[in-house]
Amino acid sequence: MTSIRSVRPSRRHILAGGAAALVGLPAAARGAERRPRIAFLGTVVHEHSHSQHFLDRLAIGHAWRGAWHEPRVEIAGLYIDQFPDWPRKDLARSRAEKYGLTLAPSVEQALTLGTGKLAVDGVVIIAEHGEYPRTATGQTRYPRYRWFKECVRAFEAAGRAVPVFMDKHLSTTWPECREMVDDARRLGFPLHAGSSLPVTLREPAIDLPLDTALVESVCVAYGGPDSYDFHALETAQCMSERRKGGEAGIVAVQALRREKLWEALAAPERQVTRELVVAALARSHNLPVEGGYPTAPVSFAWAREACRDSTGYSVEHADGFRTTVLMAPIRDFNYAGRRADTGETISCQMVLPMPTWGASTADFFTPLVRHIEEMIVTGKAPYPIERTLLTSGMVVAGVESLTSAGRRIETPQMRIAYRANPESTYWQP
Repeated sequence: MTSIRSVRPSRRHILAGGAAALVGLPAAARGAERRPRIAFLGTVVHEHSHSQHFLDRLAIGHAWRGAWHEPRVEIAGLYIDQFPDWPRKDLARSRAEKYGLTLAPSVEQALTLGTGKLAVDGVVIIAEHGEYPRTATGQTRYPRYRWFKECVRAFEAAGRAVPVFMDKHLSTTWPECREMVDDARRLGFPLHAGSSLPVTLREPAIDLPLDTALVESVCVAYGGPDSYDFHALETAQCMSERRKGGEAGIVAVQALRREKLWEALAAPERQVTRELVVAALARSHNLPVEGGYPTAPVSFAWAREACRDSTGYSVEHADGFRTTVLMAPIRDFNYAGRRADTGETISCQMVLPMPTWGASTADFFTPLVRHIEEMIVTGKAPYPIERTLLTSGMVVAGVESLTSAGRRIETPQMRIAYRANPESTYWQP
């Protein structure tokens, strides 16, 4: 399929389409030059679901650095898979009506807009939340892979391909994850995936220079396997990939719970890990304490007691680098890394404040939406898809290790080297 073109919409292409192109545009944008059209594929829309956050911002815009920004793309095709009214009220139909959108009956219809051929300039896949089956290792089989393959078939039939964004990890098996990246390479379209963690506000607002002499990364976060583990791994990886020589790929993953985890971290060779765990916890805004303040100095011994009910992943990289992730009883995402050249510990918090029902707008989604729009407008992904490919693989191996009593999972198939995009830096909101 080497003849398939990956399209960056030209002005001539954008202006094509006449009056039909105005369907779904906010009133303020009608009469303006037509923006690139996208197909939005979501699993379920309820308050604070991922689909709600992305749909709203892509439909009406968002606040950014003290001003309101109109969307740079137009939602032309909208497919939502499930419409439950319990336990949370379905918002898909009311949002579609509010934004002047028509719900498509299928993924294919959202991509073709009823024309029988590919009729959009980009695809946004938000397959998170909703009721879907689970694998033997406990991963939810969201339709990310299935919908992606429907897009690929549409691209092949059309003889052209358009940019695709995939929310969070790629899929629940390594062969599927690998196939998705290979499809994007084969057909030549930008594939952008991942979560808000790499682009949300950082405290302090650090951005590691390329080729920093890192030797280890740690993220202490919250949540559980097949969900927030991906967020924590991506928090570490967006920093680790900027180390000297770039990413070399991973060779093994081991996941442990509770006392087995703390015993492993207490081993003599894990001294740097212990120091980084403490440094990451020192960035937390909500340490697990009684009476409002720790009654003992925050140290590894304190963490072992206060965070004993934790789950951890230890990732061995092909160049000897190590990533450690702890999912602990805290409520934020905290990174710490160690420099080999200076011995300095670098740390920050990736700010991910959870919304309160009916109040916060969860603005950490906004920088990610800006990256999505930028990719669709320019035809260039903001950072290598290998980041999400490897973090997806870390999750797959991590949950396999957990379900096999902490067995070390060898991952020779994940020796995938890449370098961070030198043009991509942390976007401070």
